Amino acid sequence: MNPFILHTLVTAPEASQPLLSNVQHNFGFIPNLLAGMATSPALLEGYRSLAACFDKTQLSETERQIILLTTSRLNGCRYCMAAHTVIAKSAGVPDEVIAALRNNTPLADAKLEALRQFAGTVTERRGWLDEVDLQGFYTAGYTQENVLEVILGVGLKILSNYTNHIAQTPLDKVFEQAVWSGADPARSP
Repeated sequence: MNPFILHTLVTAPEASQPLLSNVQHNFGFIPNLLAGMATSPALLEGYRSLAACFDKTQLSETERQIILLTTSRLNGCRYCMAAHTVIAKSAGVPDEVIAALRNNTPLADAKLEALRQFAGTVTERRGWLDEVDLQGFYTAGYTQENVLEVILGVGLKILSNYTNHIAQTPLDKVFEQAVWSGADPARSP
């Protein structure tokens, strides 16, 4: 298999260079995920645009990280589990919430647990939900708008999770402190 290129500002396709420059400016470095995505300026732009849209939802930072970590765990994405652990910690998501998401254990807060369960159901069933799934989510205090926002978050993570699986994206040093060794569902016996 030909290894995927991790682009720099110099090696990236011309259309990806301003996107990577913006990432470098905002984060202080170019995460390997985005360096790999740069091979396809359309994917890089799409991923960055979806991430910006997801940040504008009605969901709190903790709720957004619950969706992103749940989806990444179910897809067995070691890169995203480590990256979002670090991101969630820096954003003030409580340690016990992060630990529960990494270990697939229930969250103490009933509303957040309903979100975790719902995001997992959306991911595992690929959106084929029944009325009971929806009603449980609504009963917890969420809305139809939130249902669609969960879909946005799951879609966002599918882009990065699948890219990392195929490109075998190496973990950045900044995320190594949060390495995750959970089961890879696609490769489990």
